[in-house]
Amino acid sequence: MAVEQSTSTSQIQACDRVLVCLQASLLYCRAYWVSKSIIAWNVDIEDGSCYLLASEAASLSIIKDEVQGEDVRIKLEEDRNGLPANVVDKFPHIRDYRAFKLPPALDAKMLLKFQLAVATFDSNEKCTNCTGLQLPGVIDELFTYSGSLGALYSEDAVSLYLWAPTAQAVNAYVYRDPSGGNPLEVIQLEEDTGVWRARGPKSWEGCYYVYEVLVYHSSTLKIEKCYANDPYARGLSSDSRRTFLLNLDSDQLKPEEWDNLANEKPDILFSDISIYELHVRDFSSNDLSVHPEIRGGYLAFTLQDSAGVLHLKRLSSAGITHVHFLPTFQFTGVDDEKENWKDVDTKILEKLPPDSDEQQALITSIQNHDGYNWGYNPVLWGVPKGSYASNPNGPYRTIEFRKMVQALNCIGLRVVLDVVYNHLQGSGPFDEHSVLDKIVPGYYLRRNTDGLIEHSTCMNNTASEHSMVERLILDDLLHWAVDYKVDGFRFDLMGHIMKSTMVKAKNALNSLTMAKDRVNGSSIYIYGEGWDFGEVANNGRGVNASQSNLCGTGIGSFNDRIRDAILGGSPFGHPLQQGFLTGLLLQPNGHDYGTEANAEYMLSASKDHIQVGMAANLKDFVLTNSDGKEVKGSEVLTYGGAPVGYALCPIETINYVSAHDNETLFDIISLKTPMENSVVDRCRINHLATSVIALSQGIPFFHAGDEVLRSKSLDRDSYNSGDWFNRLDFTYNSNNWGVGLPPHEKNAKNWPLIKPRLADSSFKPQKSHIIATVENFLNLLRIRYSSPLFRLGTANAIQERVRFHNTGPSWIPGVIVMSIEDGHEGFPGLSQLDPSYSCVVVIVNSCPTELSFSSPKLRSKSLQLHPIQVKSSDELLKSSTYEASSGCFRVPQRTTAVFVELRES
Repeated sequence: MAVEQSTSTSQIQACDRVLVCLQASLLYCRAYWVSKSIIAWNVDIEDGSCYLLASEAASLSIIKDEVQGEDVRIKLEEDRNGLPANVVDKFPHIRDYRAFKLPPALDAKMLLKFQLAVATFDSNEKCTNCTGLQLPGVIDELFTYSGSLGALYSEDAVSLYLWAPTAQAVNAYVYRDPSGGNPLEVIQLEEDTGVWRARGPKSWEGCYYVYEVLVYHSSTLKIEKCYANDPYARGLSSDSRRTFLLNLDSDQLKPEEWDNLANEKPDILFSDISIYELHVRDFSSNDLSVHPEIRGGYLAFTLQDSAGVLHLKRLSSAGITHVHFLPTFQFTGVDDEKENWKDVDTKILEKLPPDSDEQQALITSIQNHDGYNWGYNPVLWGVPKGSYASNPNGPYRTIEFRKMVQALNCIGLRVVLDVVYNHLQGSGPFDEHSVLDKIVPGYYLRRNTDGLIEHSTCMNNTASEHSMVERLILDDLLHWAVDYKVDGFRFDLMGHIMKSTMVKAKNALNSLTMAKDRVNGSSIYIYGEGWDFGEVANNGRGVNASQSNLCGTGIGSFNDRIRDAILGGSPFGHPLQQGFLTGLLLQPNGHDYGTEANAEYMLSASKDHIQVGMAANLKDFVLTNSDGKEVKGSEVLTYGGAPVGYALCPIETINYVSAHDNETLFDIISLKTPMENSVVDRCRINHLATSVIALSQGIPFFHAGDEVLRSKSLDRDSYNSGDWFNRLDFTYNSNNWGVGLPPHEKNAKNWPLIKPRLADSSFKPQKSHIIATVENFLNLLRIRYSSPLFRLGTANAIQERVRFHNTGPSWIPGVIVMSIEDGHEGFPGLSQLDPSYSCVVVIVNSCPTELSFSSPKLRSKSLQLHPIQVKSSDELLKSSTYEASSGCFRVPQRTTAVFVELRES
């Protein structure tokens, strides 16, 4: 009897669990409406039946094993042929799902405004499974739209266009002021095939508005009233409270000569680009030569003689062509209204010990209420960030951003914007930072097979594989290129965007013309982070814009191979793991590499990785590896087994050794090199690292401060570490080393390594060290631009001209020797590119001792130290020599020497 009771109870509990799961299943969207005629669902109906259910008022519920509240019930028939090829191409992650056919006469457009679910029933008509639907497939088929969106201005009217095909109703609330007050008008928009429209008087210009969207939201299982800005907003009030109606074509928003700005930009070849990555606030927040009211903002760039502007002029005159700004669109994390900011008295911070944990405690206590954040938390992509403007309301953002671009162009610098199309800060119907997910819920954000938002990029991944997401990205790029005349775009986590989207972006920008758009689109360069991870890895959501997929597109991607080989390990490895320039094998720091033989192997592999990178990371570049074998760049493998070389042309490679992410160059060198090294040694290694990047083929990329020994007190992620840890000093008085232990959140596990270094005063560079580093960096740029041989434009040119000489098993550890030949009598078959030099030889000696290297292939050349290095203030460098009779080079320790062969006059 006891056993029978137990069995009965178990059955009841199991039944209850099924019913609870059925009811909860409506919170998930595990089926996909992939086209007008097909629903994909990973379910076996066996002898039962399957239905599409719809409720206009979102009244679906499951009571016991019955579905209630539907207005429409449509039977689905399984298609035993499975999903068609076009559906699998668009949704490869559900390729094995079953296909269920819908009746041909179904009015799908109307049903998409309802709460939707699919359910299976057994032979007794009892519900056995139920789930919500993911709709992007059918939305793309029925509602992809190419017409006007956003606010349009004519002589007598302002018209609004909002794409919201699943909405049941849309109203626009128009306000006179940026916040508060009652609306001037509430306008009911009318729908035409998914697009809601309204026409208002010209007097709306200069006003503000907010959309009220009545729409079903699967996250709440309700029809919600969502209040949102316009996805195509071109202006905002402070902190994105309302969309600002401003006409970007108005002369009142244009600085003098704005329309002629593109005419003044000289033509540029992509192979001539060099990039300097800078944060708007970092540039001037610490610059006392800038008026306090404009420090940290757009207008600081319009000055003529501030310390920062004078520094940029020096970089520009030496060869830097592009300033890459960290995000400047409307992001959250910094209040647009400066009066709300909190700060810490720097006089208190300055009195604390260099290894104290008190500085970070004070900074992090206000870090979400100060004026600092990198900005990788987008709210709206198409509007300049308000906190960088003198006034976040009205037209000031636009005017001042344009003045910044114009001022930089006038000193010879083009502007690159860091765009973050891979994720958004907000989602859901109530989040104050949510915009797109309020207007077309479930469409803009990529979801997993349960229907939950993917977060592999940290937050709310967007889905560029959906046509109107892609369109928004393309429209936004064109907006910044045309309306703000920017010269390039850097894509954050570009691998999370589809390759097809990136190619369309490149083509769309390239199509801009001076005659039609007052912009030369062919001069706009795009590049990004081609990392391959998360749900998009291995083309999991379609062919994505990863490093390996982009070859042949002319789109650049960051070369992490050369970075890791130079410095050692990776940002995710042990912080003490050394690399080619930081002492691996030659000056061990105590890190365990297993055996000396293993360290030797790692050093030789690092050399191969660097050489492939110096040859623009070309997959087909042939070189002799450390084993003495001739291999292609794609046959040289990383420690994880991936090809080192992946590019087909040099402009597809962004060579870099540091960026805003992770420790600064000086900091990582200070962490990885032995404690007993002198600060002079570390300064020379800093210069060695930038020299490899500056003298490589491909496009060099430098983090602002590489050239001034910038420190963040060993902070590995300073995105929210305030001005204190992110300070830049263009007066060269300090590099910001030793300003306290870096913030606990991202650094605490490394504090035992960090603390003794910060406490040691010998680690801190003096002003003389900083000035010398600046001069050496400028000389590197001057050398790069002294010869076109450093900026070869094709893979063939690199293969024909670039050679590495210290190769094979007998190589001298710690040394790279590269020659670049031009056409001359002794090297037939090459055209002449350089009017001054017939050959260039670059020798990188990372050893702690002088190098003596002889090369039969370089013997009898008339090589001499580069004229720029002859005039250098670096006395050690100037002692570098070459002896023609023996082909012997002598290069001092930790030095990059460049030798040139002058053409006979």
